[in-house]
Amino acid sequence: MLNVLQRKSREYEHLEEVNDVLAVLKSQFANKKLFIKDYLPKTELKINEYLDDGTVMCVADTEYEPTGKILIYGLSDKYLEVELEVLEGRGPGYYHCKISNAKRATVGRKDIRFKVNPNEVYATNFRLSKQSIDLTSYKIPTSIKVVLDQFQGGNSKMSDIVKVDVFTPETKDAILSEIKKHGKTLFIEDTSKEESYSPLTEDFVDLKVIYGKNLKVFMNKNIERGYKSIVIVPIIYITEVETSIPFAYIQLISKSSIMNLDKVLEMKDHAFKLVDRIRDANTMKITVHQQIEDVSRGGVKLRVSDDTLKMHVLKSKGFIFDIVFKLQAPITIFGEIRSSYKDDDGNIFIGIDFAGNSSRKDEMKRFAGILNPMELSYKEKLLKSIKTREQFQKKV
Repeated sequence: MLNVLQRKSREYEHLEEVNDVLAVLKSQFANKKLFIKDYLPKTELKINEYLDDGTVMCVADTEYEPTGKILIYGLSDKYLEVELEVLEGRGPGYYHCKISNAKRATVGRKDIRFKVNPNEVYATNFRLSKQSIDLTSYKIPTSIKVVLDQFQGGNSKMSDIVKVDVFTPETKDAILSEIKKHGKTLFIEDTSKEESYSPLTEDFVDLKVIYGKNLKVFMNKNIERGYKSIVIVPIIYITEVETSIPFAYIQLISKSSIMNLDKVLEMKDHAFKLVDRIRDANTMKITVHQQIEDVSRGGVKLRVSDDTLKMHVLKSKGFIFDIVFKLQAPITIFGEIRSSYKDDDGNIFIGIDFAGNSSRKDEMKRFAGILNPMELSYKEKLLKSIKTREQFQKKV
């Protein structure tokens, strides 16, 4: 059985049995090309032998040197991606491999993709991350820590004790662990009242569940320390693929007065604004115009010729950019990179699927409205071409 990839996706199904992957490769890719992913220039890989033990013999360009794993992809009725583990090199470009992971798109490409005139549409205003932010490991980049430290320093008088910090994997604090795991908020309005330790809604930490019979001990400690009210609000980062990650928190402890729900809402607003500041600090904008080679309702192929954009675009899993049709306002899109290759002139071609937070419904509705007449025109030309060809063949 294959190792299932850690991240689940609504767009893919994971093929867990080696025999299932082999069946797809044999039946659907016998006459279709497979390519090595995330490698430039675009490089084909051929499976020239299927061995009895479920392993395969693969042939690639002699200049390609794998590092132990080869990720390949291809498009038949559906997009397929397979991870190969190199067992042995049998010569330049010749490898004995086993299949370790595989996933396939749950739906095929239904949208018509067609060429467009450079004078009719182009891509611009590329917003890319300066560096990849992987908050799942809680290794926070310095730039993010600076933003958090600045907020704490600038708001130190917000309460008697103000703390802004990141969660750590090894935290032993039961409350912080609960907030990190579920993204809930802690609110103890009055530490001297037992009812304040009950959650207002399911979005708040339930201290009775955490401490059980020891809740009274926790309550007494707060009173002994002189705490009157406590608020801890998570700072939740939303990734480009819409995954929520609580990675830090704002903590207020008042010794002088009671904090009410308005203070909680104020802290939540600060947390949202902090995430926006983190995004802004980690985002670069490149305003060059780049050619769109072809377009569909679900994606585009971009021709990247700008040197600065080339340096950064392939480091990203995706990016925000604007599509501008002639005489129309820009349409903001978030695109995930699905494929890439380079031509002899050094241009990079990237296949992009539309996804994510920035592809808002109104923007996509406007995009579809512009694309509809272009799609109809393309279909009419295609049908006309087919009829002309059929008539010609009948005469011959």
